[in-house]
Amino acid sequence: MFFEKISSVKELKQLARKLIAAFPEQKVFAFYGKMGAGKTTFIQAVCKELGTDDNVTSPTFALINEYKTKDLSSIFHFDFYRIKDIEEAFDLGYEDYLYSGQYCFIEWPEMIESLLPEHVTEVNIHADDKGDRLITARTT
Repeated sequence: MFFEKISSVKELKQLARKLIAAFPEQKVFAFYGKMGAGKTTFIQAVCKELGTDDNVTSPTFALINEYKTKDLSSIFHFDFYRIKDIEEAFDLGYEDYLYSGQYCFIEWPEMIESLLPEHVTEVNIHADDKGDRLITARTT
């Protein structure tokens, strides 16, 4: 089980490195947390740690963004907050991405939970009253 607490965004780079190191065989990460918990910000740090120079932003309206790393690998970043039904994920061709062997980072995975692969790394971000973030992760 991965368990970290941070109190500053300055700690995100190190936290991103730790997350990747803790789950070296995993490629699909589902990020859970309330609105404003820091899911996109943490995914930005993880993508930078994986070697992308692309501008990492939430794909709120596009549903998916693709980023290229320095070695030309792809990173897929999903945001399913705005989907109305699971058919939209089918229309997107979600399985081509989630089973591609490339890194996939999913915001609002609860919207498509029944479609997630068997072994996904669940990352939970909880903000406390002081603004600290508690990040836990485990592979299901």
